[in-house]
Amino acid sequence: MRSRKDAPVDHLGAEHCYDSTVSPKQVRRYQVLLSLMLSSQTKDQVTASAMQRLRAQGLTVDSVLQLDDHTLGALIYPVGFWRSKVKYIKQTSAILQQRYDGDIPASVAELVALPGVGPKMAHLAMAVAWGTVSGIAVDTHVHRIANRLRWTKRPTKAPEQTRAALEDWLPRELWGEINALLVGFGQQTCLPLHPRCQACLNQTLCPSAQGF
Repeated sequence: MRSRKDAPVDHLGAEHCYDSTVSPKQVRRYQVLLSLMLSSQTKDQVTASAMQRLRAQGLTVDSVLQLDDHTLGALIYPVGFWRSKVKYIKQTSAILQQRYDGDIPASVAELVALPGVGPKMAHLAMAVAWGTVSGIAVDTHVHRIANRLRWTKRPTKAPEQTRAALEDWLPRELWGEINALLVGFGQQTCLPLHPRCQACLNQTLCPSAQGF
């Protein structure tokens, strides 16, 4: 069902929003982190557009810190909670400039300590920016689908509970691909409100299919 890789996440996700040609590499990593911060509660298409506008300005730690809040807000609008994200982006960028020489931290613990960066973003940043699989990145799609498929031993209420439940049984070599696989599936088939169960090849296997 995901073999065509034609969901929004497949061409507008975080790994597609940064400038892969820009040098040095720390600028690329910063752009990855910024795209993840913008993506929270925001559709991939909106995040990609905001990143395009930011990149047109020359997207580095220094360039962002030189922007006033009004201009930064205009560039990222209409991402979800854009006013809060202006504040978080400025705070995080200042920390990266002061403590990491403009680069981003290379550990989940340090990443989640940054303003506006949660566990899902941290694990994705580790994978995309550093090439290290540190854990399963659980967003609203992964959380929803894992519970619908009963991939957790008991229902989970929070993404971090879902991450722990999935990591408990899913082989580590699959951790890196599960996020994009389920996010795309959630965008196209297993929708939040009206899942397309009739078109789903999991229909006879899914414990939740009969409820829709």
